[in-house]
Amino acid sequence: MSRDVILSGAPGARNRRIAIIGGGIAGMSAAWTLEKARRAGQPIEYSLYEAAGRLGGVINSEIVDGCVVEGGPDSFLTEKPAAAALCRELGIADQLLPSNDRERKTYIVVKNRLVPLPDGLMFMIPTKLLPTAFTRLFSWSTKLRMAREYLFPPEPGTEDESVADMTRRHFGQETVDRLVSPLLSGVYGGDASQLSVRAVLPRMVAMEQSHRSLTRAMLAARKTAAPPSPSGRKPGSPRSLFTTLRGGMKLMVDGVAAELAPGSVHLSTPVQALHHNSDDCPDPKPPDCRYTCGWCLETSFGVERFDGIILALPAWAAAGLLRRVDRLLSSLLSEIAYSSSITVTLGYNSADLRSLPPGFGYLVPPTEHRSMLACTFVHAKFAGRTPPDKGVLRCFLGGSGNDHLLDESDARLTSVVLKDLSEILGLDAKPTFVRIARSRHAMAQYGVGHIERIQAIRDNVAALPGFALAGNAYEGIGVPDCIRTGQQAAEAVLHSLKEQPAPATV
Repeated sequence: MSRDVILSGAPGARNRRIAIIGGGIAGMSAAWTLEKARRAGQPIEYSLYEAAGRLGGVINSEIVDGCVVEGGPDSFLTEKPAAAALCRELGIADQLLPSNDRERKTYIVVKNRLVPLPDGLMFMIPTKLLPTAFTRLFSWSTKLRMAREYLFPPEPGTEDESVADMTRRHFGQETVDRLVSPLLSGVYGGDASQLSVRAVLPRMVAMEQSHRSLTRAMLAARKTAAPPSPSGRKPGSPRSLFTTLRGGMKLMVDGVAAELAPGSVHLSTPVQALHHNSDDCPDPKPPDCRYTCGWCLETSFGVERFDGIILALPAWAAAGLLRRVDRLLSSLLSEIAYSSSITVTLGYNSADLRSLPPGFGYLVPPTEHRSMLACTFVHAKFAGRTPPDKGVLRCFLGGSGNDHLLDESDARLTSVVLKDLSEILGLDAKPTFVRIARSRHAMAQYGVGHIERIQAIRDNVAALPGFALAGNAYEGIGVPDCIRTGQQAAEAVLHSLKEQPAPATV
């Protein structure tokens, strides 16, 4: 029987059954990809299992006093297309809202003072002489080190190293402390001395290999930038760095949920065990079972069998389910570290925030020895997410080594944040509301050797038919990355099932 006949639902062939474990945006993206395939005529069924009582994972939005409050990510990088493309598919493109980049200014806290990032600084690379020379962010010894990097660059690295190590070789320790550490802490909630430069900043590695000097490489890249677009935007001119949804990121979750097949989503249903092939199954197949091979999973409702499995879970949770299936794969996944985060969102009357400096907010270096990692001025970052008479500050705590903060009371966390805001911003007004969200072990950390580890994980996954992984543990931690991995996981399982013999009905 030809594959085309099988996939068109030939007589005697049953639908392939696929389970998605994990209802965050990666698992939902996988489910939506399968739903589109089902609508296109592929003979498949799918079930999504989520342990929590709602979908979306860390994405959660609410409206408080007319203000959009995000419990998880508040936006995504515009240059990564998967999230915006999904919104267009779901018919909510009119909700896409670019960041207000006319106000795009970021500060670093240095001895309780806000110091703006100098103009022309591309991550850790200075590209403009005068702003770098006159910034208060760096000492003169660091500024001289930056000049020396252009004239006498170090030898390129030959092996994977931490972001801190690479930065130190080029620009010195102060650049690590005051710039790279707070930037990466704000994005990854991680430690620059542990994060892999090849996984986190592959472009920097390529630039070093081609030019030795990162400054030379960045200047060369700017010279060869694309010409002006038909819209008139000049090369190097500000662009919308971030995009969000006007009514909250949860609109994306709600949009996908509304499109999935009725009865396909199982909330409050943790998967207790996963098994591959009949020998491992705790519930031996009867002689007339339709399933000649594949997977079965256990929940509180019993055992169900599937032809394909997509694990859209944190790596540590996936490792637990795979321990009996593939010990090596389980071990590799368990090596991926995670950090936790806490978001404290405070609402204010706009009159109380008149003294705030212009910009998106500030980052706090670890050397400042504060619990707060960053603060975003939400009302400035995205126009239209707060009423004209309101302002919202979004403060971040947690990160590597600070899991103990998760167990602090709401009152204690609020007190810590208000103290920091008073000492850094001089803000002593009482907030009109406070919302606190905790995300335990939710942010994957791409440690040194991550790329080699991921390749080993891929090799082991390839040996398991009808199986795929998705989520932020592998090739990007942002919302678009999770959406992309969910789509790729669904496509990989569909392709794998096409390669297997058609399952016959009894």
